[in-house]
Amino acid sequence: MAGFIHPMRKGTAFTLSTVGSCLISVAVHAQDTGVSDEVSTSHDKILDPISVTATRNPIKAFEYPGMVSVVGREEIQSRQASSPDDILNFVPNVEFTGGPRRTGEVPTIRGFSGPDVIVLIDGARQNFGSAHDGRFFVDPSLLKQVEVLRGPASSLYGSGGTGGVIEFQTIDASDFLAPDETFGAKVSTGYQTANRERLGTVTGFATPVEGLDFVGSLTRRESGSIELGDGTKLDNTDDEIISGLFKGSYEFAEHHRIEGSFNTFRNDAQEPNNGQVISSEVFDKEITSDNYRVAYSYNDPENNLVDLDISAYYTDQRVDEVELDPATFAVTGELLKRNVDTFGFRLDNRSRLSLSDDVGVTFTYGGEYYEDDQDGARGSGERDGVPDAEDRFIGVFSQAEITVSEAFGVIPGDFLIIPGIRFDSYEVSSSIADSNDETAFSPRLGVSYLPTDWLLVFANYAEAFRAPTFDELFTTGTHFQIPVGAGVVNRFVPNSDLKSQKTQTVEFGGGLTFNEVLDPGDLLQFKASHFIIWGEDFIDQTVVQPELFTECNPFIPGNCDGTTSAFNVPDAKLWGSEIEASYENDRFLVSMGFSRIDGEDEDTGAKLGSLTPDQLTLNTVVKLPEINSLVGWRMLAADKFDEVNTEAEERDGYTVHDVYFSWQPTDNLLEGVRVDLGIDNLFDKSYARVNTDAKEQGRNYKGLVSYTLKW
Repeated sequence: MAGFIHPMRKGTAFTLSTVGSCLISVAVHAQDTGVSDEVSTSHDKILDPISVTATRNPIKAFEYPGMVSVVGREEIQSRQASSPDDILNFVPNVEFTGGPRRTGEVPTIRGFSGPDVIVLIDGARQNFGSAHDGRFFVDPSLLKQVEVLRGPASSLYGSGGTGGVIEFQTIDASDFLAPDETFGAKVSTGYQTANRERLGTVTGFATPVEGLDFVGSLTRRESGSIELGDGTKLDNTDDEIISGLFKGSYEFAEHHRIEGSFNTFRNDAQEPNNGQVISSEVFDKEITSDNYRVAYSYNDPENNLVDLDISAYYTDQRVDEVELDPATFAVTGELLKRNVDTFGFRLDNRSRLSLSDDVGVTFTYGGEYYEDDQDGARGSGERDGVPDAEDRFIGVFSQAEITVSEAFGVIPGDFLIIPGIRFDSYEVSSSIADSNDETAFSPRLGVSYLPTDWLLVFANYAEAFRAPTFDELFTTGTHFQIPVGAGVVNRFVPNSDLKSQKTQTVEFGGGLTFNEVLDPGDLLQFKASHFIIWGEDFIDQTVVQPELFTECNPFIPGNCDGTTSAFNVPDAKLWGSEIEASYENDRFLVSMGFSRIDGEDEDTGAKLGSLTPDQLTLNTVVKLPEINSLVGWRMLAADKFDEVNTEAEERDGYTVHDVYFSWQPTDNLLEGVRVDLGIDNLFDKSYARVNTDAKEQGRNYKGLVSYTLKW
């Protein structure tokens, strides 16, 4: 066959827990040799990146009928990432808006954000939803890989898969240890100048007996005010973060595996109540996220009917905050609480059939259940804008991956056909109003065709849905106040009649891939996509606030009061394009990405969605195996953003440059040492991204020194 992983060619190298990955659009390409801590300078063949998130099975990212990106641990470390934004800001049509504060950063994919983007940590859903306190909490030091599936994913993942899926995968001991090594430890320390961030990480890992894998890691970060590109500082940005991971797995009997993990994130932050704005107010925020997970899998290469994964998880996420006096830091306000607990369970099984020498099928099917419970409080009473509510979701799904070689004996090349469907039922309830419940079917059909080893064309049709959240349905109380005249109050208005948001997406594209273009083992790839999304009952929010002194008189009590509510837009449309291209050999890597997105209300023509400017990214790396090093340069260029409804939302274009260097000696005296250096925003560019008034971080010098000992 010219391409595709044949469903009958199954082995332990491609299980969900051990699948390795490379990267198409990368800053540093990591070759998956089993010990991915090392700077990549080998002379092996450059490997295609492998995705599991896209189909719940291993598939080459290039051959998937859509766009999926895989970011490996080498990339994460060389970037010296402090937040998920640092990891993913070069992935086309993925943007983190909300300003430079960690808690303000909100991911968008193809114009969708918030609950329209599914976020997973080792398969556990992260359903915390807050407009101003962040979306999820995970430290990059604990990650070995991040996958981003762009486009509708409800046929596998249910509600929220309208924009796509971001899955964070945490480290295992096998990511550090070679087959002949049993124990090890790694310590790291780093510093960044723009926010005076200090970092320390300690990680221990062991495989004391065959099949047993342990890893434990603790990270501490401290940072302060952020120096911006215009020479000013963004104050009230203090973070004190402790994050940890404790994880173990055991393979027993034959082909059985159990796993348990606990990862935690705690941030004692001092910042405004809304972390996305410039403000002199100070709140003390205690941010906590705890994830507990257990899993079982059975994977016998000789058993083509049962390849089973079962997982259960519990996530406890909370933000407690209290207002402080900016001068004395004495407590001046009531304690505000937002707690979201999530419990979930998922089962996947795969059955592989060979219908003939040229046709194979992998059936993936299973079910999922999860529930969220939100509790909001202010002092001893209810908190405005955070309703006490709960939701319940249950879904069953089925998908086939059909590989056909030389179809009908006359059509050259290989086909990959992926039909799938999922049924979901949900209920969202609160004592504030009547419950909201609905069912949804989410079908999809994707086709990839490789007429030759080097050419790909693909097309994809998918329907997706997103249930309204309890905040959209039931929020009451005060949104904000303006201290003018008699006082102006904007109040939340609940809307328990919201319908679920549904989309239909058509996507098509193609790609080219070549090996040994200039050197043995090199890889040249190009992949492009265009998509059109039609939305029904698109969920949007409107803030109605009369303009002072022109539309109302603030000295008349209540005359200037306004409302904030969620509503359904009957017909919406978004469209855009993405390009990824790269060339890599033993000496060089050059990669490029491009993205474009636009959207509107089809009835009014108003702009709709979390739109972002056209962006071009470029990355070049020179590998220096003679001194066990590499040096790189990254560029991100954004066009002027004027796809807006008001002039205040416009943003100027900008270009930001980064440089970086990694060195990992191999001689006996320095073996185990690694040094990463970098300068972000090299020319101290002053710029602002969309959906925030705050400028972004200015020039940032950073360094990370690590030492690993293994035996």
